[in-house]
Amino acid sequence: MLHLGEKIVIVADVFEQNLPVGEYGYLIAYDRNPDNAFDYIVRIPQANRNFFVTDKDIEPEENVLRFEAEQIERAALIDYALATHNEKLFHQVMNGEETANGTDLEAEATTEEEPMSQAEFIKRINLRAWI
Repeated sequence: MLHLGEKIVIVADVFEQNLPVGEYGYLIAYDRNPDNAFDYIVRIPQANRNFFVTDKDIEPEENVLRFEAEQIERAALIDYALATHNEKLFHQVMNGEETANGTDLEAEATTEEEPMSQAEFIKRINLRAWI
């Protein structure tokens, strides 16, 4: 549930009531009437009006900005992969694998930091040499 006074963005218009999609606004009240389909009352300063909206019509501003940042980062990685002919990076970004963000790389780094016995080291070297 959103908090009163939270900055939101209109992302949809479920009941087609001519909401200014893409505009910023502030949550000013909850609609507690059980007979009403709307969840919140939002003040849109650009339109100088209050609107009754459902939960599906609005998103917190930080969620919208985070989504936009992820999309820009993904597009930049695709452009970089294409410019450098890095096929592996391109497939990672297009398939949505987590190695592009570094989370798998961190997990691999922590496993290699653990000390291994001499027998395990020789076994690993022999296995790689055999392949």
